[in-house]
Amino acid sequence: MKHPPAGTLRRALAAEWTKFRTDATHARLLLGLVVLTAAVGAATAATTTCPAPGCGVDAPRTALTGVLVGQVVAVVLGVLTAGNEYRTGMVRTTLAAVPSRSAVLTAKAVVLSAAVLAAGALAVAGSLLAARLLLPGNGFTPAHGYPALSLADGPTLRAATGSVLYLLLVALLGLGAVTATRSSAAATGAVLGLLFVLPAVTAVVGDPDWQRHLQQFAPMPAGLAVQATLDTARLPIAPWPGLGVLALWTAAALTLGRTALHARDA
Repeated sequence: MKHPPAGTLRRALAAEWTKFRTDATHARLLLGLVVLTAAVGAATAATTTCPAPGCGVDAPRTALTGVLVGQVVAVVLGVLTAGNEYRTGMVRTTLAAVPSRSAVLTAKAVVLSAAVLAAGALAVAGSLLAARLLLPGNGFTPAHGYPALSLADGPTLRAATGSVLYLLLVALLGLGAVTATRSSAAATGAVLGLLFVLPAVTAVVGDPDWQRHLQQFAPMPAGLAVQATLDTARLPIAPWPGLGVLALWTAAALTLGRTALHARDA
């Protein structure tokens, strides 16, 4: 499939950016993503203790617990980036103005990515800052084997960077799902079910080998492995390959959405 001409893509980007920034719902969701992620991370850090050396708590992962909540907002934002146009019928106007459907979907993905990367970076930075201030009072001290959280620490930097990318990928997963289904409700339900129900099913599987394989395949457990900084060798899947599994799910959703967009009328 041919890539859209550069001029067409520029026009599509300008149009999608205008639509995105003038929709107050998008701004509220981005703010909610930042606030909820940082607030839940701070609350978790405030209530987690390390009473003795070797308590075994993964401090960076604890600080980034809010990503579990923030991902819901990211999914909704990704879905609404295209879902609102299907609901109102504005997608016909969009495709009349920019006939290249590949350019439209690419532009939506680029604008969404820029917004979520910025919000995700703020959310993760706020979570780590809150944990840096709160955790020492709960026993996470150098005497217990926990220096202050810092992005200068390689595993912490990987957990932080990976968390931002995780939020980006689940938002794009939502965009791909709604482009394929043309229904915000169906896309939101499908993506959240994939993220949350599949791990619940995995948890009730009795066979340890099957459970491990399912954890390697499920997008949320695999993707969030990137946050782990302790005992990574014992994880069902290594941190970066785990995020790669989520990236494959996202790529599949976007490919399905692009195919559906080309195969049918608006």
